[in-house]
Amino acid sequence: MGNLEGKVAIVTGAARGLGAAYCVALAHEGAAVMATDIRECAETVGDVVAAGGRAIGTTADVANANSAKAIADATLDAYGRIDILVNNAAMYGNLHAGRFHTLDEAEWDACMAVNVKGLWQCCKAVVPTMQQQGGGSIINISSLAAVYGIANALHYATSKGAVIGFTRALARELGRDNIRVNAIAPTMVDTPGTSEIMKENRDRFAEAVKRNQTLRKTLETEDLVGTVLYLASDMSKFVTGQTIMVDGGTVYL
Repeated sequence: MGNLEGKVAIVTGAARGLGAAYCVALAHEGAAVMATDIRECAETVGDVVAAGGRAIGTTADVANANSAKAIADATLDAYGRIDILVNNAAMYGNLHAGRFHTLDEAEWDACMAVNVKGLWQCCKAVVPTMQQQGGGSIINISSLAAVYGIANALHYATSKGAVIGFTRALARELGRDNIRVNAIAPTMVDTPGTSEIMKENRDRFAEAVKRNQTLRKTLETEDLVGTVLYLASDMSKFVTGQTIMVDGGTVYL
């Protein structure tokens, strides 16, 4: 029996990359999973089911309040409860990198809407259920970019810094309800989104990242899922308001 047997998890940004991997890992530990993304999640659901887990998928825009509520409603209709929310959806691979004064204003606003407002909308949608159930775990995905600082992606770094502040403030509010709120801040991960934003500079950037790490390797998906499982389960039942760096020892908090 897995550590999450009988639990229900929502994972946003679940169509590919890290979100898809989180879904498979959570299901492997026994959780029933709602995979949601602005893209179709059929492949992710298929991977979970093929591995013997339970999952359903839905398309949604996390920055829209009605859409976020629809995710929660569909999860309750299918599984009857919500125990875990992984706020993974973010604008990243589809952003345009550049010096701060060249960034497009509309893209800045869209980045904040998804990467920050999206967390707020999804939390508003699931917290009432968690309160009724007597607890839950919310896991927000930040980034090393927020703590270390990353040039030429000010919109992304700023949005991920907001995730850390959001996590700390919401943890203060929800502790009385036994709802834990934590964040994970990974370094560059080898995903399709990374290749999209870095383009021909990907390998050069990856080498630069590794030179700043204590552990000299590129972070891969399987290196990150364990932290999600830890925060989702009762193994971390006295941990809240924290940001866990999964960055190979780039910064020490």
